[in-house]
Amino acid sequence: MHGMISKPPETPSNIATSRLVLLLLVVMTGVAPISLYILVPALPVLATNFGSDISIAQMTVSLYMVGIALSQLIMGPLSDRFGRRPVLLGGLALMVAASVACIFAQTLPQLIAARFFQALGGASGMVISRAIIRDIYERDRVASMISLVVAALMIGQMVSPLTGGLIETAFGWRAIFYAITIAAIVVTVAIALALPETRRSRAAGSGFRDDLGMLIRSRAFVGYVMCQVLASQIIFTFAGGGPYIVVTQMGRSSAEYGAWFATTGFAFLVGNLLCVRFAPRHSLEKLIWFGLALQLCGSLANLLWSFAGWNEAPAWLFGTQMIVMVGNAFVMANSAAGAISIRPEAAGTASGAMGFLQQGIGALMSQFGAYLGGHSTTTLPLTAAVLAISILCACVMLFIVPRRESVASAALIGQAEEDETGMM
Repeated sequence: MHGMISKPPETPSNIATSRLVLLLLVVMTGVAPISLYILVPALPVLATNFGSDISIAQMTVSLYMVGIALSQLIMGPLSDRFGRRPVLLGGLALMVAASVACIFAQTLPQLIAARFFQALGGASGMVISRAIIRDIYERDRVASMISLVVAALMIGQMVSPLTGGLIETAFGWRAIFYAITIAAIVVTVAIALALPETRRSRAAGSGFRDDLGMLIRSRAFVGYVMCQVLASQIIFTFAGGGPYIVVTQMGRSSAEYGAWFATTGFAFLVGNLLCVRFAPRHSLEKLIWFGLALQLCGSLANLLWSFAGWNEAPAWLFGTQMIVMVGNAFVMANSAAGAISIRPEAAGTASGAMGFLQQGIGALMSQFGAYLGGHSTTTLPLTAAVLAISILCACVMLFIVPRRESVASAALIGQAEEDETGMM
């Protein structure tokens, strides 16, 4: 069964078209990942100041990612039970407290621990934003709204490392945490004042175990989650192996690698913007297949370039990978929309389970990608792995996700275009 999809809850009529609500969805989604990337340029300084090895300083990033993964699993179900607003505000309050602890940390272990709780609280916005989108939008608009939020978020993530570097250079590394604390406070206050409760009414006695049990018994949910998680692993695998290929195999600088890698982020941004445009006009299943076709064509071409030896130059490797990333945006946004729409009243649990798997498996696949890139003399192992993941993703959509047809209405298209115009 594909799952019975009910209508959205009765919420104020202006919520779904409010530019302020869209802005809040962007900032609550971005506060945790931007706080992750903004510290990266300061890692060498942290190692020097605390007299530790760079690998220990790196734990301020790696344990932060663990915190993000655990937050997805905890905050999503809590938001289904207690409501979106209280859980979101509680998570952001934890982030504010942890950010203050980062400012006054006297040892690196203290800073690492504070960063973990910073992620645990801040990532509540990532998981709950997807649930809120499902609360206030029709199923066939969910993908376009997720893409719109991600597109705006991508811009912030692209500039956050530069921002962190500038802050550290001008004011020192602790100033980064002052900036994070101020940003977290502003986001918390804005949500407290402007974001209404959107959670759907729930049957008496229903809880996390009931929600999770019904979700994992749904072929559609399992299929969409597997598709979304597998698609995300293309990013983690390529990001893990890319630095070794460009710097070690090709003999280029790390700065040049950063510039080439930014092209894949730009392609992902373009893919999300295209998804915003096309999602109201086509069913999410068709858009997933379109994205899968781009993923397969791009990854197959990169594998062929590996056999031919052409993508030993960055332009061939990353140019083709950009095709993969445009398709990846379509697959991830639309499969996420499908997963959280199976049981709308449990959208938080669905979003949390999906986010936890994405981040948890992603940590392993990043290491796997690094192994492939660091223990080979060609790009062949990495491009073969990306193609294999693309094929698995397509197989999941073909054999697990049930068929469903959906036709977009003129009114639906008009509403989506108004939202897009409001955010651009």
